[in-house]
Amino acid sequence: MPASLALLTDLYELTMAYGYWRSGKESDEAVFHLFFRENPFDGGFAVAAGLQSVIDYLDALHFTDDDLRYLSTIFPADFIEHLRGFRFTCDVDAIPEGTVVFAHEPLVRVTGPIAQAQIIESALLNFINFQTLIATKASRIVLAAQGDPVIDFGLRRAQGIDGAMSATRAAFIGGVAGTSNVLAGATFGIPVRGTHAHSWVMSFPNERLAFHAYAAAMPEKSLLLVDTYDTLEGVGNAIETGRRLRERGQELLGIRLDSGDLATLSIQARRMLDTAGFPAAVIAASNDLDEYEIASLKEQGAAINMWGVGTRLITAYDQPALGGVYKLTAIRQQGGEWQPKIKISEEWIKTSTPGVLTVRRFEIAGEAVADMIRDVNEEPTNEMIDSLELRRRTDSEAVATDLLVPIYRKGQRVYDPPPLDAIRAHAAHDLAKFPAGIKRFMNPRRYPVGLELQLFDRKRDMVTNR
Repeated sequence: MPASLALLTDLYELTMAYGYWRSGKESDEAVFHLFFRENPFDGGFAVAAGLQSVIDYLDALHFTDDDLRYLSTIFPADFIEHLRGFRFTCDVDAIPEGTVVFAHEPLVRVTGPIAQAQIIESALLNFINFQTLIATKASRIVLAAQGDPVIDFGLRRAQGIDGAMSATRAAFIGGVAGTSNVLAGATFGIPVRGTHAHSWVMSFPNERLAFHAYAAAMPEKSLLLVDTYDTLEGVGNAIETGRRLRERGQELLGIRLDSGDLATLSIQARRMLDTAGFPAAVIAASNDLDEYEIASLKEQGAAINMWGVGTRLITAYDQPALGGVYKLTAIRQQGGEWQPKIKISEEWIKTSTPGVLTVRRFEIAGEAVADMIRDVNEEPTNEMIDSLELRRRTDSEAVATDLLVPIYRKGQRVYDPPPLDAIRAHAAHDLAKFPAGIKRFMNPRRYPVGLELQLFDRKRDMVTNR
């Protein structure tokens, strides 16, 4: 990431910052919350990701001389000189990466001078929206694979370089076991995996020679792509190569299927490999896979035990954007009391929740049972109103944990991000706490998320008395 990405923002953020400064409101304190309104992929959950990018951005945030020269073509000179001394001094709280989250829950809370909090809106949405979307897609695909390793093959179909890098990292958080993206492997420490392409086979006089040559060059990584000409004939050629490897004290790693009826071909290939004495050989599959296709292949009894997933993972093919938003929910003058603010819409889903918010998760015997959105400045009751406006009482024996944690205080970072493999492990552990029903791909169960009773009453009253 460059030394500063201060210009990674929409123009209206800067025009509002200028307006706050010109009208003497720049130092008014505000609270903004970043959240999404609907769980992605018509699913029952999401997996938070993108916080590391937020941290990298905020750690380096300032306006460079080049930034200011460009902005001087848009804004007056006195504001440019003001921006020269810009320093980020807000508090930031966020839900750690890898945590399972739900619609309407604040993923990030920014508290501080309103102009500063406004300027960072677009960048935070860019980081959190995309990476949360990809981490969620990956987790769904990994769930469909039922313990089989899933490999990210999406580099060539990703939305540009940054899309490839940030999506690969997010996919690893979501549970993929490795990636074909070598730069991502080197940058993030993600295991890299790969075989060969059809062009390798086509460059030799025949498939048998191609397989022999590949196994000679890569004896410990001999996963052979068998569908260049005839898939089952290719399996036979792979078996012959496997026998040659075995004569040298080495083993055939497996085969990869990339076209055709994957269920039928994998079953036939498994039978051929077992009969030939290669029961440990892996059968990998690729070819426009996603969670629905993998689940279908599992139901058909496919003998596939490794999955290469590309386009439909790296681009979040069936939902290209998460649709997260960043809303002002409270404001005060320095030293004053917080005044809750609400954005009202004819659509209830677009009516924001006022206050300084966090998410409290309740668990019983290690299982997540409900999430309550509450105001940090009020002692919560043990009742909440869920998204269907049903009153729920929290169990007195439940363990309660507030999910947002301090990341910055007055612009100084107070949070040490865990390593990526620990984030990935946290995501798997956290998802295991939730009932199977919320993880269904079709008609998932609705996990209870609601507003603490006092907060619900405040929101209702502000809507009614606007």
